[in-house]
Amino acid sequence: MRVGPRHSVGSHCANIQSINGCVLHWVNEIRYLGIFIVSSSKLKCNFAYSKKAFYRSFNAIFGRIGRLTSEEVVLHLIKVKCLPVLLYGIEMCPVNLSDMRSLEFTVRRVLIKLFHTYNCAIIDSCMSLFGLSVSELAGQRVHRFLFKFNMLDNTLCKVCQL
Repeated sequence: MRVGPRHSVGSHCANIQSINGCVLHWVNEIRYLGIFIVSSSKLKCNFAYSKKAFYRSFNAIFGRIGRLTSEEVVLHLIKVKCLPVLLYGIEMCPVNLSDMRSLEFTVRRVLIKLFHTYNCAIIDSCMSLFGLSVSELAGQRVHRFLFKFNMLDNTLCKVCQL
């Protein structure tokens, strides 16, 4: 797979054979540490698998407790069990506006199912009241990652100076 200006050239190249005889095929997408990276002119990630896993985890929770408990409990479980699945690795992937809207819509669909409404005002207020805004959560994760990276970088500099 290639990422960069010549990303489309890889499909026309011959497969690579390793020393032990294994053949490496040219692909358009790879999975690395649970993040799907797509062959493109820039670094790009595919969030379709994350959305599928999010829906799977929500349906597992909702199928078990469904209408037996309050909406607050279900929303809390969505926040602590399902959203981390959806946002996994978002700190490392560049997310464009289209991807962010798609991830937001994924959470909206779950809230539509939970509250039986298509009213955008209700869904928006639930997302803000319960802290389910994907853009805000992604921003917090990126900020926390950069802060930890900066602390690690400072620690390594101090160790190297000794």
